[in-house]
Amino acid sequence: MDAFYASVELLRYPQLRGRPVVIGGGRRQPTDSDQQGQTLSASHQVDQSFARLRDYVGRGVVTTATYEARRFGVHSGMGLMKAAVQCPDAVLLPTDFEQYRRYSRMFKTAVAAIAPVIEDRGIDEIYIDLSGLTDGEPIRELALRIKQAVHAATGLSCSIGLSPNKLLSKIASDLDKPDGLTLIEAADLERRIWPLSASRINGIGPKAFDKLSGLGIQTIGELAAADPQWLIAQFGRSYGVWLHEAAHGRDERPVITHSEPKSISRETTFERDLHARRDRSSLSKIFTDLCEKLAQDLGRKGYAARTIGIKLRYDDFSTVTRDHTLGGWTADAAAIRRAAGQCLKRAPLERRLRLLGVKASTLAPIAKAGQQANDERNRLGATSLHAAEPADDACTMARSALIPGVAGAPEGSPAGGSGKTAQTKASTSSGVGQSLPLFD
Repeated sequence: MDAFYASVELLRYPQLRGRPVVIGGGRRQPTDSDQQGQTLSASHQVDQSFARLRDYVGRGVVTTATYEARRFGVHSGMGLMKAAVQCPDAVLLPTDFEQYRRYSRMFKTAVAAIAPVIEDRGIDEIYIDLSGLTDGEPIRELALRIKQAVHAATGLSCSIGLSPNKLLSKIASDLDKPDGLTLIEAADLERRIWPLSASRINGIGPKAFDKLSGLGIQTIGELAAADPQWLIAQFGRSYGVWLHEAAHGRDERPVITHSEPKSISRETTFERDLHARRDRSSLSKIFTDLCEKLAQDLGRKGYAARTIGIKLRYDDFSTVTRDHTLGGWTADAAAIRRAAGQCLKRAPLERRLRLLGVKASTLAPIAKAGQQANDERNRLGATSLHAAEPADDACTMARSALIPGVAGAPEGSPAGGSGKTAQTKASTSSGVGQSLPLFD
């Protein structure tokens, strides 16, 4: 997709088309942009007051930018204050990841209706296997149909690279953005690919490119001309061989239509460092919100988890993680909140916090997790078993998870519902409303 996040925002604010717009620096509040966008679309006002990049003060980074802003040197990952020097008059909009995920699902559904063999590579990128789909139709016409379907479903443009393999298609998709359609065949390699920077190959990161540059290799063509044995001597056998193959446009990887995730997580970086005690109320709300959204992600993707973890990054950029393994499977927000709370009790909270995250791992499809739970129940002779934690341990399951500071399962009760106690237990005993020392 072309400048995906920015393009979604331009659907909300069409009066900003053609202007430099930067996305980043915070998350959109649920009501602000929708109401503004509806009003502006109806009245066609073009002088609505928007935040300007020049006025930003903070440590946020650019999530993405329109092509008009990119012409000034603004790019993803750049600090917003540095971007303000490059393009001070750019409009600054907050991020809205819920909306971006919704449009991601929409565009992938539109593609799948035409070409169902898809490898999902992220929120705005996919590989498509078009083998056997043309039925006499020129490949370019098929790609145009896909582009038209995406635009009809989302109002957004996309760029497609057509080639014999994934490596070349990735490069080709970036050559004629935005709204590009680029066909690369074997005969085009020397003319279209070799003059490009070696950093354009997906798999050559900044460190590898810096090393190549230090060795006198800047372009893909120069990499292709390098002796394979010399590359192996410089980079090791595996990576050296791969560099040689990639420079010659060779890639045998198939389009992988499905892979099991190892973990699913949610995290947020704060605009300012927050203190566990002085900012307890704000942190508790953020913590609960992350747990709820993680539960929604698990439910939408059809997974249950047996391990819940947290990630904390402090004001000195040090990071700690803590995990809590449950006695059973869960995809429930309340159970996740309680388990994450147990992790938090084992993490140092003296320093101010820069980032907070919650992760679910040891995943299984819900159906498989349910079967494993049934098997375990039969093995243990338990009378009942649920995929989520018991609902009667502290008020109800839903309420106990959504209220900051409520205790987890009572001491001695099965934290995961299986008759086995969780690997890490709460230090408090039972009691409705008893508080965990979260951010205390």
